[in-house]
Amino acid sequence: MNLFTKRAWATIDLDALRKNLAKVRDLCPKSNIYPVIKSNAYGHGLKKVAGAIISARTRIAGFAVATVHEAIELQELNLGKPILLLNGFVNLDELELCLQKKIEIAIHSTYQVEMVIKLMKTTSFSGKKKFWIKMNSGMNRLGMNAVDTYNVFLRLNALPNTELVFMSHLAYADDMDNPNSRGFTEKQMGKFLDVSEKIQASCDDKIETSMVASAGILSLQEAHLNYVRPGVMLYGSSPLAKQTGEEVGLYPVMTLSSRVIAINEVSAGEAIGYNATYICEKSMRVGTVSVGYGDGYPRSARNGTPVLVKTRSQILRTQMIGRVSMDMITIDLTGIDDVEVNDEVILWGVGLGADEVAKHAGTISYELFCKVTKRVPFIYQ
Repeated sequence: MNLFTKRAWATIDLDALRKNLAKVRDLCPKSNIYPVIKSNAYGHGLKKVAGAIISARTRIAGFAVATVHEAIELQELNLGKPILLLNGFVNLDELELCLQKKIEIAIHSTYQVEMVIKLMKTTSFSGKKKFWIKMNSGMNRLGMNAVDTYNVFLRLNALPNTELVFMSHLAYADDMDNPNSRGFTEKQMGKFLDVSEKIQASCDDKIETSMVASAGILSLQEAHLNYVRPGVMLYGSSPLAKQTGEEVGLYPVMTLSSRVIAINEVSAGEAIGYNATYICEKSMRVGTVSVGYGDGYPRSARNGTPVLVKTRSQILRTQMIGRVSMDMITIDLTGIDDVEVNDEVILWGVGLGADEVAKHAGTISYELFCKVTKRVPFIYQ
């Protein structure tokens, strides 16, 4: 794309991604790593992100995605790593496709078990098949109860050419200084370890286990177990309630940028944007920036949401004022004397964490990343 058409763009720092992966290894030296690259690698681009992870010095055990379509897309890249389908399958056709393509499957409901047993007994598949048996330890989203999990694990373990992992998922590990968070998480871990011990007592071979994603990786060392599933932390954001990505030693991967396309002098008492949500208390210099909710910038961003303006001489922090439009936002340029039309504005990324912007918009960084739209070109470096 020519520079004169680049009204908003996302820069993806793949080296930062690799540094964040190395951070996972430092925190979990004995665990196998399954990077989670669902939802187009959290909006960062599945193909490029997967390739960068493969090229990293940090070794991984496999990848994890959410949908069958994502699993097939990833497999077609021929990266030579196992693929875990976190959300599992819903019918025999999906199950058969996964088994044919050697995709590892999460089994989270009893209705899936009969299909697995029937298909494994009636159809010949080459190689071992790996299933991740998921227990509901308290999140009440996916997973079987303790009794069903135990029985399902033993039933599938009796099938030939199968390999199993016992898994669950933490719901509230993002604020372990909070007694409610700690108590809830300890209760989940207690349930999980109790069933794990019962399964182990009924199995000859050592069973493998997996419990944590990004929050647990950062806050609960004892729960790292055999496999960890890092997600948002790979992209430089923190899942923790009271710490940003920068504060936990992560590097921003996506920087969303745009440009100043107009500069206006606005008198005291005048309103900015739709519905007059911002009234100038004094004469102000106001910049119009060519990004909006049509590009994925959140319409929920409030007055005061921070942005960075890059002039020829400096990078200055200022704020958004007025309501987010489909294609534009307005920002306060008062006191920034050398700003000019076409200067870059950073919406989040290097120098301005997505975690901070998300709080001003009443959301989370995950959503910011995933909602960047197709009309925003991506630049990988």
